[in-house]
This record gives sequence, C-alpha cells and structure tokens, in this order.
Amino acid sequence: MAARPTSINISFPSLAKMIDHSLLHPTMTDDEVLTGLETAKKYDVATVCVKPYHILFAKKHLAGTDVLVCPVIGFPHGGSTPEVKVFEAKRAVYEGGKEVDFVVNIGRARSGKWEFVKHEISRVNEAVVEGGAILKVIFETECLTENEIIKLCQICTEVGVAYVETSTGYGISQLPFGDSDFKGASILHLELMRNHVGPDVKIKAVGGVRTLDDLLRMRALGVSRVGTKDTEEILEEAFQRGMGLGSKSVEVNWDGF
Repeated sequence: MAARPTSINISFPSLAKMIDHSLLHPTMTDDEVLTGLETAKKYDVATVCVKPYHILFAKKHLAGTDVLVCPVIGFPHGGSTPEVKVFEAKRAVYEGGKEVDFVVNIGRARSGKWEFVKHEISRVNEAVVEGGAILKVIFETECLTENEIIKLCQICTEVGVAYVETSTGYGISQLPFGDSDFKGASILHLELMRNHVGPDVKIKAVGGVRTLDDLLRMRALGVSRVGTKDTEEILEEAFQRGMGLGSKSVEVNWDGF
C-alpha cells in the first residue's frame, strides 16, 4: 500500500467544491430544505443532494448561483426495477438535475447477478448522459465484500460512469437487535475503489465526513467529492484555520487510521 500523504495543497474554494450538501433525511420539511439551500449558496458548494420532489424547489432557490442540483434515484435501497430507475433518471434530468446519484440493486450485486447489474447501470447512465448530466453510482460498501466492490468498480469503468460512491448515508447493516451499525466511508474501501476504477472515474465518499480533518483525509486519498450535512461546521473550521482563496499546504492528520 502506498504511503498516505501527510500534507496537501488546498484552497477554501476547492474544499467547498468537494461538497455535495446533503438534504435527504426523510423527515425534512420544506423550510429545513430551504435553510440547507441557503447554506449551500453561502459556501458555494458543488451541489445539493435532494429527493426527487425537491428538484424544482432547489432549482428555483439556487438560480443565479454555481451550485448544482443533484437528485437521488432508487434511493436509499436500490430496489426499484431498472425501468423505474430509468424513468426516475430521465425525469430528474428533465427537471434540472445536473448530477444524479443512483443506488445499484444491492441484492443482485450480492447474488452475483452481474449481467443484471451492468445492464441496469448502463441504462441509467445512458438516460442521464443523454439529458446532459452525469451519474454517480452508489454501492453501499458496508454491505459488500471486497470482491463485490472490485467487480462494481470494474463494471462502472466499463460503462463509463462519472463517479463511484461508497454509501447512501442511510446504511442498512443491522446488528442482532435491529440497531444500525452504519459507519460510512471507510478508508480501506476508498483505497480499494481508487485501485480498481479507471482513470476517468472519480470517487465520492459518504458517511462519517463530519470535520475538516475528515475532508482533508478524503482529499489526500484522491476522493473528488463527499456527501455531508455538516458543511457549515467543516467550512467554518477551514476559515478558522486560515484557509482562503489561495492554495496553501495543510497537514493531513492520520492519527487513529
């Protein structure tokens, strides 16, 4: 395994443009989503991740900014049929989604039904790209073996998707008494993905990115995008640590990893 970088060059704007600000909790009200959109505008992040019924709402409130709308489809369990996912994808792009996050059929991946999985990813990617957007494919890595993650990376490379993504942020791993044991983006899984996708496929990490140090570690690992709801806390910490418009060298803290 290659040595992990102990420092990186980074600017505040490039940090902000790593973030897909997550507005996906199932109980969020319209007012709470609106507050999240204002946060995204304030910090000029890359995108806001929204549920499909909020696409037009988000598009309206982000008009005139560089923040893109990123709807999710087949979310969060990936269990819709390919036909439904293709319809969702086309509708999401038609309404203004510029990036689309899409959950694979996790059960079929775990069953080794790779022809089905590849066909579904290919159809959804085609629908998204034809509409002028890009696709991020969510794996839910905590539910998969290393070999299954590698196979998904290979399929996504062959299909030519824009991103592979670790998780939904709403993990479905269960402990014996029914509690969730979701941990999010693991460093080992991210390194595995980086080693098995093609050079044109980027990586998005979701889950556990809550602090500036978390985000800096992601950047050092070659992650291009993260999904987080802790945008304000992360970027305010960046301000406090002296990050500005110009690029500067910052330390990456690997203690405990």
